[in-house]
Amino acid sequence: MHPILKLIAQRLALGLLLLLAASVLIFAGTSILPGDVAQSILGQSATPEALANLRRELGLNDPAVTRYFAWLGGVLQGDLGTALTNGRDIAESLGGRLKNTLFLAFWAAAISVPLAIFLGLLAVRYKDRWPDKLISAVTLTTISIPEFMIGYVLIYWVAIKWRMFPSVSIINESMTLGAKLNAIAIPVMVLTLVVLAHMMRMTRAAILNVMQSAYIETAELKGLGMLKIIRKHAFPNAIAPIVNVVMLNLAYLVVGVVVVEVVFAYPGMGQYLVDHVSKRDVPVVQACGLIFAAVYIGLNLVADIVSILANPRLRHPK
Repeated sequence: MHPILKLIAQRLALGLLLLLAASVLIFAGTSILPGDVAQSILGQSATPEALANLRRELGLNDPAVTRYFAWLGGVLQGDLGTALTNGRDIAESLGGRLKNTLFLAFWAAAISVPLAIFLGLLAVRYKDRWPDKLISAVTLTTISIPEFMIGYVLIYWVAIKWRMFPSVSIINESMTLGAKLNAIAIPVMVLTLVVLAHMMRMTRAAILNVMQSAYIETAELKGLGMLKIIRKHAFPNAIAPIVNVVMLNLAYLVVGVVVVEVVFAYPGMGQYLVDHVSKRDVPVVQACGLIFAAVYIGLNLVADIVSILANPRLRHPK
């Protein structure tokens, strides 16, 4: 087998093992949550007989291992279970929520990724001069502030003071694309500011690392301009680490939107998860946790595979 195919197969197998381990941790974590699921469903006035019947019906009296494999078997068949609070199918409820979360993450990525790469290239071009220092100072400031704080500051200025965009990001299928983008403008700003610094700094560091190579010195001796050297020689050879950090931040955009969705009452998976954690709806929490874990592990796998494919030593082992 070609070395590159062998490495990809190993990464895929490792990803599956990590997802299996994540499912075990999610199930174990939700199983040890304090409180009684049956009590939370029936209320404090429920009789002991009603509680016992509901526990038996939900399988809560079965051993944890039996309940885990029953849940995992359902997940492998596409059955995420039924919500305890309203009896609705979790997969159907999560479909629209996941779509909304991906919609928000997509537009945040569409703005933050090109902007981060551009600022990273600009910082390299003016290394140790005022543009580089200004970009670093601003981006490091934004990454040091919690998301909810940035969100509340933007709500105060952008939504209340300047009245440019709404403070609550409610979207539905009947809205046009323009109306949806107007509704999510402030959450997109928050997510962009949060992930921008990390991607910009890694882009800058990766390109500066390549700039120390011998072939860059050769290009300089040939009289090539700095912009041309960065564009044609440094940036293409720094793609692998840049792709890695971009994928990690894309994973964060999907998985780490919980706080932002709660702040802006956005109807995504994060808001859905928080609502059902407070109700101790364990099947919903397990399903959301497993989807978040799958997205995070999947995007990290993509980053690993891109890094493997971008490595010329692996593409041409001889």
